[in-house]
Amino acid sequence: MDTVSVELGERSYNITFADLPETLAPRRTLLVTDSNIDSLYREQLCKIIDPVDVFVIPAGEESKNAATFLDICRRAAALHLGRDCRFTAAGGGVTGDLTGFAAACYLRGVRFTQIPTSLLAMVDSSVGGKTGIDIPEGKNLVGAFHQPESVWVNTSFLATLPQRELGNGLAEVVKTAVIRDEKFFLFLEENSANLRDANNVELFNKIVRRCCEIKADVVSNDEKESGLRAILNYGHTFAHPIETLSNYTIAHGEAVSIGMEYAGRLALELGLWQKSDLERQAALLDALKLPRAIPQNISSQDILELMLSDKKNRNGKITFVLPEKIGSVKTVSGIESNIILKVLGER
Repeated sequence: MDTVSVELGERSYNITFADLPETLAPRRTLLVTDSNIDSLYREQLCKIIDPVDVFVIPAGEESKNAATFLDICRRAAALHLGRDCRFTAAGGGVTGDLTGFAAACYLRGVRFTQIPTSLLAMVDSSVGGKTGIDIPEGKNLVGAFHQPESVWVNTSFLATLPQRELGNGLAEVVKTAVIRDEKFFLFLEENSANLRDANNVELFNKIVRRCCEIKADVVSNDEKESGLRAILNYGHTFAHPIETLSNYTIAHGEAVSIGMEYAGRLALELGLWQKSDLERQAALLDALKLPRAIPQNISSQDILELMLSDKKNRNGKITFVLPEKIGSVKTVSGIESNIILKVLGER
């Protein structure tokens, strides 16, 4: 089977690109999935996993909260699951983040496995061990690092995704190319006309695998975001406030796309990269039918206020990941608020 390894010593694991295994290693398992995946794949997943129970959450970001997290833990306790159990997340990023956080906390940590079914989860959230929930004050402000024991990727799941969900993942694909691999960015430019066809399995296998290779390399060198791993947050300092202020009517990938546009504008304002690179990024986002503009009903001042709660901040200063060129970014902090507001524009 085709695999990419995340090298973390005793916590190392493989991302496996294949049809789902006939069965995972025997272990009492709580399968957590969302309402969309449950309706499409419950029978198939239960044959693979043979869970002691299936916990179904409503699909959508609204489920990524403290109440649902506690419900998962309480279900595991009611089933008398011990430390030898496994939680398995089958779904998108919301399901994976929730399940991973519950696995990190239940009995102070149990095993969990990721079966990502969305492009966003395949290329980003299922790899790296970041887990968590949202609170009213912001996105992902409560969580833990808890690595999965394995990740199984089957891009045939993508054929069932609505176009909007496919776009969410494509935004993270573009992000991955901008931060680390100019040749990959060129590949996306050359194939942009085909990137809205999730039935193109060969193309998406290449894309997902390259994204996982890049993320595995970053995580293997900086598991808990003490330095290098911060580059994975390109666009996110703008994106998370936009998501929150829209009451999550703007999806994560859409917000990241907008965030990359404004991070690119900020980098241009600071003289960090060339206008031609900003234009290449914008052209690719446009070709993939991804948004680049902040809605007028979201206040620039409100965005700035929420940025002050960003997890990457140090010493009370907002920290941005900004591009130097296609394929290379760096972290920058201490930017004056008036410059940030200038880039955000009046709204």
